[in-house]
Amino acid sequence: MFPQNPPLISEVDSKTYPLGEYSEHFQGRPTMALVALSHTPVEHRLYRAMLFALEENAKPAALLTARRLMTLTGITSLSTIRRGLEGLLSKFSIEREQKIDGNVTREAGAAYRVYPPEEVISRRRESGFAGIERGELNQSFERAITRVVEHRNLSRREAQVALCCVEGLTNAQIGSRLQVTDQTVKFHLRHIFIKFGVRRRAELISRLLM
Repeated sequence: MFPQNPPLISEVDSKTYPLGEYSEHFQGRPTMALVALSHTPVEHRLYRAMLFALEENAKPAALLTARRLMTLTGITSLSTIRRGLEGLLSKFSIEREQKIDGNVTREAGAAYRVYPPEEVISRRRESGFAGIERGELNQSFERAITRVVEHRNLSRREAQVALCCVEGLTNAQIGSRLQVTDQTVKFHLRHIFIKFGVRRRAELISRLLM
């Protein structure tokens, strides 16, 4: 049982955190939900805070010190901040800038370009990033994303598996994409079927697409 409001989001299992805490931020924004599903809780808290900071300044990049990010996110561990930033860099959600406003960034901070969800997905596809973003973002897939996110008792991993099913992937293909075993995929599917009240994959896909 997960706490409703954990004091430190970094303590939540990054592969299984419940989506309910975040679903209100995704209404009508399937691309944001898709990107969020690929982030750990710490990464997504950082990503949202950085997007907000840049929107306030109306600039594509800004100087964001670790102390500033701690203030914006409420995360008090410097090492957690650093791990989160490295995760966002590796997932093409942000990019480190060498200069800002024509000046070399000072050692006390780092400048980051933060990409909106649509650009994140595009950058990942171009790079061959192995994630759930490979599915074509047509109206049907966006509907499936919305329904997965609105199902608040799903975990992050269950949501990923469900969306892979919508793409028509086999258990082996899902395991390869998410870097888990076939048995782990089957384990998550059993829980997904129970939570959606279905007995087989075809029923699940129908429930998500109709």
